[in-house]
Amino acid sequence: MEDKTFTISVYSENNVGLLNRISGIFLKRHINILSLNVSESEIENVSRFIIVVNTTEKWVQNIVGQIEKQIEVIKAFYHTDEETIFLENALFKIASSLLFDEKQIQNIIKESQSTIVTVSRDFFVISKSGRRSEIEELYQKFKPYGIMQFVRSGRISVSKQKMEISSLLETFE
Repeated sequence: MEDKTFTISVYSENNVGLLNRISGIFLKRHINILSLNVSESEIENVSRFIIVVNTTEKWVQNIVGQIEKQIEVIKAFYHTDEETIFLENALFKIASSLLFDEKQIQNIIKESQSTIVTVSRDFFVISKSGRRSEIEELYQKFKPYGIMQFVRSGRISVSKQKMEISSLLETFE
C-alpha cells in the first residue's frame, strides 16, 4: 500500500487531556501529524478535530480505531483528499512601504485573490484562503520583498459525502 494524504475527523466531548491522548496514538506509530485543527462542530457541545496525515490506508484505519476507543470520542472518520473539500488560511505581514513603492505587490495581491486585512504606518496584513499549494505559491511571490511575519492555519474540511454523526447522536437522546 502506498502513502496517501488522509483527513481524519474526530467528533468528541471537549475534555482536558484528549488532544494529548490522540497525539500519543500517532506518536506510538511514528506517524507525523501534518495539520491539526480543533473547533466547535455543527453539533452543540461537540468538538471536531481535523487531523491530516500522510500514511497508508491500513494505518489510518488502525489509527481511527484507536481514536474511537477514547472514552470522550463519539465517532471518527477518515477521508482522502478526493472525498473532501478543504482549505487553509494564511496571514502575511509585510512592510507598508512596499504596498506603495512596489507596484508588483498590488498585482500579486489582486492575482492571488487575497484580501488586505489591515494597513498601518509600518505594515499591512494580507489574508489568503485556499489550498496549501496556493498559499505556498503566494509565499514564494512575497518572499523576495521580505515577509515580516507569516502564519498558516491547519486544514479545515468538510466531507463530500454525508457523515452520519448527527443521526448517530440522535440515537443517544
